[in-house]
Amino acid sequence: MIPIDAHTRLCAVIGKPVSQSLSPAIHNAAFAALGLNYSYSAFEIEDVAAFLTELRAMPSFRGVSVTIPHKLAVIPHLDELDPMAARVGSVNTITNDNGRLIGATTDGPGALRAFAREGIDLAGKRVLFLGAGGAVRAVACAVADTPGVERVTLLARDPAKADALATILGRATGRVIEPGSLASDLAKALMSHDVIVNGTPVGMTPKSVQQSPIPSQLLRPDHVVFDMVYKPNETRLIREAKAAGCQVVYGIEMLIEQAALQFKRWTGLDAPIEIMRAAAMGAAT
Repeated sequence: MIPIDAHTRLCAVIGKPVSQSLSPAIHNAAFAALGLNYSYSAFEIEDVAAFLTELRAMPSFRGVSVTIPHKLAVIPHLDELDPMAARVGSVNTITNDNGRLIGATTDGPGALRAFAREGIDLAGKRVLFLGAGGAVRAVACAVADTPGVERVTLLARDPAKADALATILGRATGRVIEPGSLASDLAKALMSHDVIVNGTPVGMTPKSVQQSPIPSQLLRPDHVVFDMVYKPNETRLIREAKAAGCQVVYGIEMLIEQAALQFKRWTGLDAPIEIMRAAAMGAAT
């Protein structure tokens, strides 16, 4: 690790909780590998406005990763949004440019890179999202923008939230996004979709690690299952999907890919992605 001194550029992840975050391990490994005088921490934050006011006044604070539940809450306190973040209304990356706070989302592009790394072509596919949170906003928008994707459906515990997000994404992408209820529409939707993306926290350490958002008997060998939950790396959903013969995409791959895009924004350098992957895998065990 590079010693912290008066010239160190600071970065952090904010959320509640953040104890499960692998981002400090990922980014600090990348900074060290390239010999950069950067340091990355984790802050559990409740008052987003107060934190961002302090951030604006600290020129040494270069960047922030934003996780649940703050991906929407930070937006009113930023000076600028990149086009994708503005379209979907979700921010997972903040860059401090000499007191000017710029919001972006790397979740969507990171997810597409994770699909591509596994050799999954989304053209002609019907994609089902479970959940309606900030990460789903960004990833569903990126998927809906992908040429050739046949259909995008959103199911949430609260159907009103699914309907509202489907409307937002429909306006952003110019295509019909179909909403529905996790309670009543899941089984039918699984029969008619090829790719399933879990954007709910079900399966996450520690509260629901023994749970899965999908009954295992509803999984088919021709399903592609992508679980955004990355801790544990091998969630119950991933285990049961593999047992059913599904191709799977691990949430940690999206985490690594989106972190690499953040790294580029904050440093201007290409990320040492294999170093980041090794750090993530080590921290996830």
